[in-house]
Amino acid sequence: MMTITYAANKGIYVNMTNRCPCACTFCLRQNKDYVFDSDSLWLDREPTVQEVCDSIDTWDLTIYDEIIFCGYGEPTERLYDILEVAKYIKSKSNIRIRINTNGLADLIWNKSTAPDLKGIIDEVSISLNATNKEDYLEVVKPKFGIESYDAMLKFTKECTQYVSSVMMTVVDTVTSKEDQEKCREICESVGATFRVRPYSK
Repeated sequence: MMTITYAANKGIYVNMTNRCPCACTFCLRQNKDYVFDSDSLWLDREPTVQEVCDSIDTWDLTIYDEIIFCGYGEPTERLYDILEVAKYIKSKSNIRIRINTNGLADLIWNKSTAPDLKGIIDEVSISLNATNKEDYLEVVKPKFGIESYDAMLKFTKECTQYVSSVMMTVVDTVTSKEDQEKCREICESVGATFRVRPYSK
C-alpha cells in the first residue's frame, strides 16, 4: 500500500505527490525512499483527495500537535487539493496545519497563491538555503531558472499577510555560519522567522 500519511515528532505528515520543480543537491530522496520510520514514500500514483482524507481519519488527531503537508515531492504541486484536505481537517479538528514548501507555488501555478491560504493554513515553512539567486540556482536547481529565488522571497513576504506563522529554513550542513546569519537577515526583511534545521539522515 502507498504511504499517504505517516507520523513523526508529534506530527502527522501527508505525502500527496512525488512531483517537484527542484532537484536540491541535499534532497533525501536521492539516496533513500523513506524518512523517520515511514515506509517508502514513493507513490504508485497520486492519491485522491478522498483517499488522503480517509488516511487522515485513521489517526487519533487528539494526540498529535500538527498535520504537515510534506512528503517526497513539493506539496504545492497539488496546492488546491491540499486546501480541500485542510478544509476537511478543520471541519473535524482544531489541529494545527502546516505546509513545508520550496516556495515556488506562484511559478508552478503562474499566479499569486498566498491569498488562497488565508483561514485554511496555519503555518508555512519555506526552504531558503541560499543568500542569493546564483547560489540558490546551484544548490536547489529549480526548473524555473534564475527567477526562482526572487519568486520564493515574494511568495514568503505575501504569506505573512495571510498566514499567522511564516518560517524560512536553512539546512545546517548546506550553509555556513556566515551564510546562516545572512539568511536570518533576509528572513527578517520579508517578515518571516528563521530556523536552522538539522540535516535528516
